[in-house]
Amino acid sequence: MGCSGSSRAKGDEQTKKKIRKPKPWKHSEPITRTQLLQLRDEFWDTAPHYGGRKEIWDALHAAAEADLTLAQAIVDSAGVIVQSEDLTICYDERGAKYELPKYVLSEPTNLIRDH
Repeated sequence: MGCSGSSRAKGDEQTKKKIRKPKPWKHSEPITRTQLLQLRDEFWDTAPHYGGRKEIWDALHAAAEADLTLAQAIVDSAGVIVQSEDLTICYDERGAKYELPKYVLSEPTNLIRDH
C-alpha cells in the first residue's frame, strides 16, 4: 500500500522535465520583430482550434512568454507533461498533444530590425 504510493510518486518525478530555451534556430527567410509578433499572435489566436483544452493552451501561452523559472512553475501547476524540454511538444493529463512552433518560444537568429 505504501509501496504503490511511493512508486507512483517516483514515476511522477520522471515525467516532470526541466524546461529550457529552444536551441538557436533560423526562420526560412529573414523576419522583422513585427512579423514575428504577428506570427505569434496568429498562432495563439488559433491554437485552441488544434484540439486540447483552452486552459492548457492558456498556460502554455503564459509559459512561452515567461522566464524559465516562472514557465516551469506554470507548466507544473497546470499539469502539463513536457515531452520536449523546449516546450515544442507537450501533453495534458488526458493525453491531448500540444505542439508549439519555435517562433512562439524564442527569436530566430535571422531576426532583422524594423525600419
